[in-house]
Amino acid sequence: MNREHIKIKVKDFNFFYGEEQALKNVAMDIYKNEVIGIIGPSGCGKSTFLRSLNRMNDVIPGVKYEGTVTLDGKNIFAHGIDVVDIRRKVGMVFQKSNPFPKSVFDNVAYGLRINGEKNKDVIAEKVEKSLMGAALWGEVKDRLSASAFDLSGGQQQRLCIARALAVEPEVLLMDEPASALDPTATSKIEELIQELKKNYTIVIVTHNMQQAARISDYTAFFMMGELIEYDVAGKVFTNPSKKITEEYITGRFG
Repeated sequence: MNREHIKIKVKDFNFFYGEEQALKNVAMDIYKNEVIGIIGPSGCGKSTFLRSLNRMNDVIPGVKYEGTVTLDGKNIFAHGIDVVDIRRKVGMVFQKSNPFPKSVFDNVAYGLRINGEKNKDVIAEKVEKSLMGAALWGEVKDRLSASAFDLSGGQQQRLCIARALAVEPEVLLMDEPASALDPTATSKIEELIQELKKNYTIVIVTHNMQQAARISDYTAFFMMGELIEYDVAGKVFTNPSKKITEEYITGRFG
C-alpha cells in the first residue's frame, strides 16, 4: 500500500492507565476504505487501542500516552488539536447499542444539531441519508417519531450506526458491534460493514474469530498490550507468521 492510502498511522504508541501500561510500542498503518479487524484475548488492549484512535480514553482520569497517532498526516495528540473535530471525523459505535431516550429521528439528528445545524430540511435530508446508509430506512421510515427503544436490538444498533454516520465521519470505530445480537441481526451488521467501507475506513474490535475472518481486509492480533501480528486477513487466518497467533486462532488458548 502506498502512503496516500494510509488514513491513520500509529507509531511507537504506548498507553498507560496510571502506572499500568496497557499498550506497548504499537505501530500500524490503517488504510483508507478497508476494514481492519482487531482480535485478541480479553484484556489484551483491543478496546484501549480502538478508543485511542479518537481520544475517547481522554475522559478517564490519570491516563497518559507516548508516541503518535496521525489522521491524514496530523498527530491527533498534538498540542492545540480540537478533540471535538477528531471525534467528528472518527466516529464510534459501541458494543451495547446506546440509543438516546428520544425518537428515532431525534437520535440521528442529535449530532447535527449539537454541531449547529438549524435548517430543518437539511436535517431531514441527512437523517434519511444516514438511515439509508445504515440499512434501516426501509424499516423505520414510517416510525420516525416512535421511541428508539421500540426498535429491536439489531435495529437499535443500526440506529447507533446511523447516528454516527449523520455527522459525516471519515473513520468508523466499532467495538464489538454485534456481540449482543442474534445471528440474523449480526449478519445484517456484517453486510452493512461491507457496504460502508466504500465510503469509510472501518476499525472493528471483535471476539468472534469467524466474523473477523469474514469481514476484515486486514487483521491485527493483540496480546498483553502488544501488537503481535498485523497483515492481510487471509494470511493471518490461514498462514500466520507467529506461532502464538496460530494458537489463538485455532482456539488453543484465549
